[in-house]
Amino acid sequence: MKRLLIFVLALFFLPGCQSESDQTGERASGPTRFVTIGTGGVTGVYYPVGGAISKLINQKRDQYNVRTTVESTGGSVFNVNALMNGDIELGVVQSDLQYQALKGLGEWEGRPQKKLRAMFALHPEAVTILAAADAGIDSVEDLKGKIVNIGAPGTGQRVNALDLFTVAGINPDTDLRAEGIKPAEAAGMLQDGRIDAYFYTVGHPNGSIKEAAAGTRKVKFVPVSERYVRDLVEKLPFYAPADIPVEPYPGVVNDAPVPTYGVKATICTSADVPEDLIYLLTREVFENLDNLTTLHPALAGLTRENMLQGLSAPLHPGAEKYFREVGLIE
Repeated sequence: MKRLLIFVLALFFLPGCQSESDQTGERASGPTRFVTIGTGGVTGVYYPVGGAISKLINQKRDQYNVRTTVESTGGSVFNVNALMNGDIELGVVQSDLQYQALKGLGEWEGRPQKKLRAMFALHPEAVTILAAADAGIDSVEDLKGKIVNIGAPGTGQRVNALDLFTVAGINPDTDLRAEGIKPAEAAGMLQDGRIDAYFYTVGHPNGSIKEAAAGTRKVKFVPVSERYVRDLVEKLPFYAPADIPVEPYPGVVNDAPVPTYGVKATICTSADVPEDLIYLLTREVFENLDNLTTLHPALAGLTRENMLQGLSAPLHPGAEKYFREVGLIE
Protein backbone atom coordinates (compact mmCIF):
# COMPACT_ATOMS: atom_id res chain seq x y z
CA MET A 1 0.00 0.00 0.00
CA LYS A 2 2.81 2.41 0.88
CA ARG A 3 4.52 1.73 -2.48
CA LEU A 4 1.24 2.36 -4.30
CA LEU A 5 0.79 5.69 -2.51
CA ILE A 6 4.33 6.77 -3.36
CA PHE A 7 3.76 5.79 -7.00
CA VAL A 8 0.52 7.80 -7.24
CA LEU A 9 2.13 10.86 -5.65
CA ALA A 10 5.07 10.58 -8.02
CA LEU A 11 2.69 10.51 -10.97
CA PHE A 12 0.90 13.58 -9.69
CA PHE A 13 4.07 15.64 -9.54
CA LEU A 14 5.29 14.63 -12.98
CA PRO A 15 5.13 17.45 -15.58
CA GLY A 16 1.71 17.60 -17.23
CA CYS A 17 -0.03 15.73 -14.41
CA GLN A 18 -1.14 18.76 -12.40
CA SER A 19 -4.73 19.86 -12.43
CA GLU A 20 -5.80 22.29 -15.15
CA SER A 21 -6.12 25.17 -12.68
CA ASP A 22 -2.57 24.57 -11.45
CA GLN A 23 -1.22 24.52 -15.00
CA THR A 24 -2.86 27.86 -15.85
CA GLY A 25 -1.68 29.46 -12.65
CA GLU A 26 -5.24 30.15 -11.55
CA ARG A 27 -5.04 28.37 -8.23
CA ALA A 28 -4.27 30.72 -5.34
CA SER A 29 -0.49 30.93 -5.18
CA GLY A 30 1.94 33.80 -4.99
CA PRO A 31 1.00 37.39 -4.21
CA THR A 32 -2.55 38.59 -4.64
CA ARG A 33 -3.17 40.72 -7.72
CA PHE A 34 -5.44 43.73 -7.26
CA VAL A 35 -7.65 45.09 -10.03
CA THR A 36 -9.35 48.48 -9.77
CA ILE A 37 -12.28 49.24 -12.06
CA GLY A 38 -12.79 52.95 -12.78
CA THR A 39 -16.47 53.75 -13.29
CA GLY A 40 -18.39 57.04 -12.93
CA GLY A 41 -20.66 58.88 -10.52
CA VAL A 42 -22.55 56.86 -7.93
CA THR A 43 -25.96 57.88 -9.37
CA GLY A 44 -25.08 56.70 -12.89
CA VAL A 45 -24.98 53.22 -14.38
CA TYR A 46 -21.19 52.88 -14.66
CA TYR A 47 -20.72 52.51 -10.91
CA PRO A 48 -23.23 49.68 -10.29
CA VAL A 49 -22.21 47.97 -13.55
CA GLY A 50 -18.58 48.04 -12.41
CA GLY A 51 -19.78 46.64 -9.10
CA ALA A 52 -21.58 43.81 -10.90
CA ILE A 53 -18.41 42.82 -12.76
CA SER A 54 -16.38 43.09 -9.56
CA LYS A 55 -18.85 40.87 -7.70
CA LEU A 56 -18.64 38.28 -10.45
CA ILE A 57 -14.82 38.13 -10.36
CA ASN A 58 -14.57 38.22 -6.57
CA GLN A 59 -16.70 35.10 -6.26
CA LYS A 60 -13.55 33.21 -7.26
CA ARG A 61 -11.02 35.49 -5.58
CA ASP A 62 -9.51 32.67 -3.52
CA GLN A 63 -9.12 30.43 -6.57
CA TYR A 64 -7.49 33.07 -8.77
CA ASN A 65 -5.79 35.22 -6.14
CA VAL A 66 -7.34 38.28 -7.77
CA ARG A 67 -9.18 41.00 -5.82
CA THR A 68 -11.28 43.56 -7.68
CA THR A 69 -12.51 46.88 -6.31
CA VAL A 70 -14.71 49.59 -7.82
CA GLU A 71 -13.80 53.27 -7.83
CA SER A 72 -16.26 56.10 -8.43
CA THR A 73 -14.58 58.48 -10.88
CA GLY A 74 -15.26 61.46 -13.12
CA GLY A 75 -16.21 59.17 -16.00
CA SER A 76 -14.79 58.22 -19.37
CA VAL A 77 -12.10 60.86 -19.83
CA PHE A 78 -10.83 60.37 -16.29
CA ASN A 79 -10.81 56.60 -16.77
CA VAL A 80 -8.79 56.74 -19.99
CA ASN A 81 -6.19 58.98 -18.37
CA ALA A 82 -6.08 56.80 -15.25
CA LEU A 83 -5.58 53.68 -17.40
CA MET A 84 -2.73 55.32 -19.27
CA ASN A 85 -1.14 56.43 -15.98
CA GLY A 86 -1.42 52.93 -14.50
CA ASP A 87 -3.72 54.11 -11.69
CA ILE A 88 -6.46 51.60 -12.59
CA GLU A 89 -6.47 48.31 -14.50
CA LEU A 90 -9.97 48.47 -16.06
CA GLY A 91 -12.16 51.44 -16.90
CA VAL A 92 -15.63 52.04 -18.28
CA VAL A 93 -15.33 54.29 -21.34
CA GLN A 94 -17.92 55.55 -23.80
CA SER A 95 -17.33 54.20 -27.31
CA ASP A 96 -16.98 57.71 -28.76
CA LEU A 97 -14.33 58.70 -26.24
CA GLN A 98 -12.51 55.42 -26.78
CA TYR A 99 -12.30 56.39 -30.45
CA GLN A 100 -11.14 59.94 -29.70
CA ALA A 101 -8.51 58.83 -27.21
CA LEU A 102 -7.03 56.32 -29.64
CA LYS A 103 -6.98 58.85 -32.50
CA GLY A 104 -5.73 61.81 -30.46
CA LEU A 105 -8.92 63.86 -30.85
CA GLY A 106 -11.08 65.92 -28.50
CA GLU A 107 -9.66 65.93 -24.98
CA TRP A 108 -6.54 64.21 -26.34
CA GLU A 109 -5.98 66.51 -29.32
CA GLY A 110 -2.57 65.66 -30.78
CA ARG A 111 -1.91 63.07 -28.06
CA PRO A 112 -3.14 59.66 -29.26
CA GLN A 113 -3.35 57.18 -26.42
CA LYS A 114 -1.56 54.35 -28.18
CA LYS A 115 -1.60 51.95 -25.23
CA LEU A 116 -5.40 52.02 -24.89
CA ARG A 117 -6.88 48.56 -25.40
CA ALA A 118 -10.47 47.31 -25.61
CA MET A 119 -11.88 44.30 -23.80
CA PHE A 120 -15.61 44.23 -24.53
CA ALA A 121 -18.71 46.41 -24.78
CA LEU A 122 -21.57 46.62 -22.32
CA HIS A 123 -24.92 48.41 -22.40
CA PRO A 124 -26.04 51.09 -24.86
CA GLU A 125 -26.10 54.63 -23.51
CA ALA A 126 -28.73 57.07 -24.73
CA VAL A 127 -27.98 60.78 -24.98
CA THR A 128 -30.83 61.87 -22.72
CA ILE A 129 -32.21 65.40 -22.57
CA LEU A 130 -34.54 65.87 -19.61
CA ALA A 131 -36.43 69.16 -19.39
CA ALA A 132 -38.97 70.76 -17.11
CA ALA A 133 -42.42 70.39 -18.66
CA ASP A 134 -43.14 74.06 -17.98
CA ALA A 135 -39.96 75.30 -19.73
CA GLY A 136 -41.43 75.17 -23.23
CA ILE A 137 -38.83 72.74 -24.58
CA ASP A 138 -40.36 70.36 -27.11
CA SER A 139 -37.37 70.01 -29.46
CA VAL A 140 -33.62 70.52 -29.59
CA GLU A 141 -34.19 73.95 -31.17
CA ASP A 142 -36.22 74.99 -28.11
CA LEU A 143 -33.08 74.76 -25.96
CA LYS A 144 -32.10 78.17 -27.31
CA GLY A 145 -32.40 80.84 -24.68
CA LYS A 146 -32.67 78.32 -21.86
CA ILE A 147 -30.44 77.33 -18.94
CA VAL A 148 -29.10 73.90 -19.88
CA ASN A 149 -26.64 71.69 -18.03
CA ILE A 150 -24.41 70.05 -20.65
CA GLY A 151 -22.07 68.41 -18.15
CA ALA A 152 -18.72 69.23 -16.64
CA PRO A 153 -15.72 69.74 -18.94
CA GLY A 154 -14.15 66.40 -19.85
CA THR A 155 -17.34 64.39 -19.41
CA GLY A 156 -18.92 62.25 -22.09
CA GLN A 157 -22.28 63.99 -21.98
CA ARG A 158 -20.67 67.36 -22.66
CA VAL A 159 -18.95 65.95 -25.75
CA ASN A 160 -22.22 64.37 -26.92
CA ALA A 161 -24.15 67.60 -26.33
CA LEU A 162 -21.63 69.65 -28.29
CA ASP A 163 -21.78 67.17 -31.19
CA LEU A 164 -25.56 67.60 -31.31
CA PHE A 165 -25.28 71.38 -31.16
CA THR A 166 -22.91 71.27 -34.13
CA VAL A 167 -25.37 69.44 -36.42
CA ALA A 168 -28.29 71.51 -35.08
CA GLY A 169 -26.51 74.81 -35.70
CA ILE A 170 -26.64 75.86 -32.03
CA ASN A 171 -23.82 77.87 -30.49
CA PRO A 172 -23.70 76.92 -26.79
CA ASP A 173 -21.74 80.09 -25.96
CA THR A 174 -24.32 82.49 -27.37
CA ASP A 175 -27.59 80.61 -27.98
CA LEU A 176 -28.13 79.31 -24.45
CA ARG A 177 -26.73 79.47 -20.95
CA ALA A 178 -24.65 76.33 -20.56
CA GLU A 179 -23.95 74.94 -17.10
CA GLY A 180 -21.32 72.34 -16.22
CA ILE A 181 -22.59 70.57 -13.13
CA LYS A 182 -22.58 66.88 -12.23
CA PRO A 183 -25.64 64.73 -13.06
CA ALA A 184 -26.06 63.94 -9.36
CA GLU A 185 -26.75 67.63 -8.77
CA ALA A 186 -28.74 68.28 -11.94
CA ALA A 187 -31.95 66.57 -10.81
CA GLY A 188 -32.27 68.79 -7.75
CA MET A 189 -31.44 71.92 -9.71
CA LEU A 190 -34.10 71.07 -12.30
CA GLN A 191 -36.68 70.62 -9.57
CA ASP A 192 -35.59 73.87 -7.87
CA GLY A 193 -35.98 75.82 -11.10
CA ARG A 194 -32.30 76.71 -11.36
CA ILE A 195 -31.95 74.99 -14.75
CA ASP A 196 -34.47 74.27 -17.51
CA ALA A 197 -32.97 71.04 -18.84
CA TYR A 198 -29.96 68.79 -18.60
CA PHE A 199 -28.05 66.32 -20.77
CA TYR A 200 -27.06 62.93 -19.44
CA THR A 201 -25.51 60.16 -21.56
CA VAL A 202 -26.50 57.11 -19.59
CA GLY A 203 -27.97 53.65 -19.58
CA HIS A 204 -31.53 53.27 -18.35
CA PRO A 205 -33.00 53.05 -15.78
CA ASN A 206 -30.99 55.72 -14.00
CA GLY A 207 -31.10 57.11 -10.47
CA SER A 208 -30.69 60.79 -11.34
CA ILE A 209 -33.51 60.62 -13.90
CA LYS A 210 -35.72 58.79 -11.40
CA GLU A 211 -35.02 61.48 -8.81
CA ALA A 212 -35.93 64.26 -11.23
CA ALA A 213 -39.09 62.45 -12.39
CA ALA A 214 -40.27 61.92 -8.82
CA GLY A 215 -40.32 65.62 -7.93
CA THR A 216 -43.26 68.02 -7.86
CA ARG A 217 -42.11 69.82 -11.03
CA LYS A 218 -43.21 67.78 -14.04
CA VAL A 219 -40.45 66.70 -16.43
CA LYS A 220 -40.21 65.35 -19.98
CA PHE A 221 -37.70 63.75 -22.31
CA VAL A 222 -36.83 65.92 -25.31
CA PRO A 223 -36.73 64.00 -28.62
CA VAL A 224 -33.84 64.36 -31.08
CA SER A 225 -35.13 64.58 -34.64
CA GLU A 226 -34.43 61.82 -37.14
CA ARG A 227 -32.50 64.30 -39.29
CA TYR A 228 -30.08 65.16 -36.51
CA VAL A 229 -29.61 61.50 -35.61
CA ARG A 230 -28.89 60.63 -39.25
CA ASP A 231 -26.37 63.47 -39.55
CA LEU A 232 -24.59 62.40 -36.37
CA VAL A 233 -24.37 58.74 -37.40
CA GLU A 234 -23.04 59.66 -40.85
CA LYS A 235 -20.48 62.09 -39.44
CA LEU A 236 -19.43 60.10 -36.37
CA PRO A 237 -19.85 56.33 -36.84
CA PHE A 238 -19.55 55.47 -33.14
CA TYR A 239 -23.06 56.92 -32.68
CA ALA A 240 -26.22 54.91 -33.30
CA PRO A 241 -29.97 55.60 -33.08
CA ALA A 242 -31.45 54.90 -29.66
CA ASP A 243 -34.71 55.15 -27.76
CA ILE A 244 -35.28 56.26 -24.18
CA PRO A 245 -37.75 53.99 -22.35
CA VAL A 246 -40.43 55.71 -20.30
CA GLU A 247 -41.66 52.70 -18.30
CA PRO A 248 -39.03 53.09 -15.54
CA TYR A 249 -40.08 56.72 -15.02
CA PRO A 250 -43.80 56.99 -14.17
CA GLY A 251 -43.35 60.69 -13.36
CA VAL A 252 -42.40 61.82 -16.88
CA VAL A 253 -44.92 63.44 -19.21
CA ASN A 254 -43.95 61.28 -22.22
CA ASP A 255 -46.09 58.21 -22.88
CA ALA A 256 -43.95 56.44 -25.51
CA PRO A 257 -40.23 55.74 -26.08
CA VAL A 258 -38.39 58.92 -27.04
CA PRO A 259 -36.03 58.90 -30.06
CA THR A 260 -32.45 60.04 -29.61
CA TYR A 261 -28.93 58.82 -30.37
CA GLY A 262 -26.34 57.08 -28.24
CA VAL A 263 -23.06 55.31 -27.72
CA LYS A 264 -22.03 52.14 -25.92
CA ALA A 265 -20.31 51.71 -22.61
CA THR A 266 -17.14 49.69 -23.07
CA ILE A 267 -14.57 48.13 -20.77
CA CYS A 268 -11.06 49.25 -21.62
CA THR A 269 -7.63 48.51 -20.25
CA SER A 270 -3.99 49.24 -20.99
CA ALA A 271 -1.49 47.32 -23.09
CA ASP A 272 0.65 47.20 -19.92
CA VAL A 273 -1.82 44.98 -18.03
CA PRO A 274 -0.66 41.32 -18.22
CA GLU A 275 -2.24 39.13 -20.88
CA ASP A 276 -3.07 36.28 -18.53
CA LEU A 277 -4.97 38.59 -16.18
CA ILE A 278 -7.11 40.11 -18.96
CA TYR A 279 -7.75 36.64 -20.38
CA LEU A 280 -8.96 35.45 -16.99
CA LEU A 281 -11.22 38.45 -16.42
CA THR A 282 -12.69 38.28 -19.92
CA ARG A 283 -13.36 34.56 -19.65
CA GLU A 284 -15.09 34.89 -16.29
CA VAL A 285 -17.40 37.63 -17.59
CA PHE A 286 -18.35 35.79 -20.78
CA GLU A 287 -18.75 32.38 -19.21
CA ASN A 288 -20.99 33.79 -16.49
CA LEU A 289 -23.01 36.10 -18.72
CA ASP A 290 -26.36 34.71 -17.55
CA ASN A 291 -25.44 35.70 -14.02
CA LEU A 292 -24.08 39.12 -15.00
CA THR A 293 -27.22 40.13 -16.89
CA THR A 294 -29.29 39.74 -13.72
CA LEU A 295 -27.10 42.04 -11.61
CA HIS A 296 -28.31 45.32 -13.15
CA PRO A 297 -31.22 46.18 -15.49
CA ALA A 298 -28.90 47.95 -17.96
CA LEU A 299 -27.10 44.65 -18.56
CA ALA A 300 -30.23 42.63 -19.34
CA GLY A 301 -29.81 42.80 -23.13
CA LEU A 302 -26.18 41.70 -23.30
CA THR A 303 -25.19 38.91 -25.68
CA ARG A 304 -21.77 37.51 -26.49
CA GLU A 305 -22.10 39.00 -29.99
CA ASN A 306 -23.18 42.56 -29.12
CA MET A 307 -20.43 42.77 -26.52
CA LEU A 308 -17.95 42.95 -29.40
CA GLN A 309 -19.68 45.93 -31.03
CA GLY A 310 -18.60 49.55 -30.64
CA LEU A 311 -14.91 48.80 -30.03
CA SER A 312 -12.49 51.09 -31.88
CA ALA A 313 -9.32 50.49 -29.86
CA PRO A 314 -7.34 47.30 -30.57
CA LEU A 315 -8.37 44.30 -28.52
CA HIS A 316 -6.09 43.50 -25.60
CA PRO A 317 -4.21 40.25 -26.42
CA GLY A 318 -5.78 38.56 -23.40
CA ALA A 319 -9.32 39.33 -24.56
CA GLU A 320 -8.45 38.48 -28.16
CA LYS A 321 -7.09 35.10 -27.08
CA TYR A 322 -10.36 34.20 -25.37
CA PHE A 323 -12.54 35.40 -28.26
CA ARG A 324 -10.53 33.29 -30.72
CA GLU A 325 -10.77 30.22 -28.52
CA VAL A 326 -14.57 30.38 -28.42
CA GLY A 327 -14.98 31.37 -32.09
CA LEU A 328 -16.27 34.90 -31.56
CA ILE A 329 -13.54 36.22 -33.85
CA GLU A 330 -11.42 34.50 -36.48
